[in-house]
Amino acid sequence: MSRVIDTDGVRAAWTFPAEADAVRAARHAVRDTLRAWELEPSVCDMTVLLVSELVTNSLRYASGPIGVRLARQSPPDDHPALLVEVSDPLPDPPTERIAAPDDEGGRGLQLVARSARRWGTRRGTTGKTVWFELALTG
Repeated sequence: MSRVIDTDGVRAAWTFPAEADAVRAARHAVRDTLRAWELEPSVCDMTVLLVSELVTNSLRYASGPIGVRLARQSPPDDHPALLVEVSDPLPDPPTERIAAPDDEGGRGLQLVARSARRWGTRRGTTGKTVWFELALTG
């Protein structure tokens, strides 16, 4: 069962247990929130896809709760963005690699790197966070 931490119109955060249905639950939570925020369907679809990839990576390599956080940003440069963070208790940063055509995995970070305006990782006190930023219009 997921636990909603916060949803206030510009931020939303959840914690999901490291269980098989975490990816599906994260997708639904993110999709529902972005629709409620009335973001463009293309941004919603891309965000859901990238969250699915990162939560899948967390499930594959970490054991423990998975955090997902969304934040709408309106920086002073007038280039609004959606910041998305996926956290897990494993301190090791993910490794971006080139997947062979017949590999079943290994494309998640490639998708993030090619789709996001910016992305990166950072260590926390009990794990790491992989984040990405998508441009918002208007």
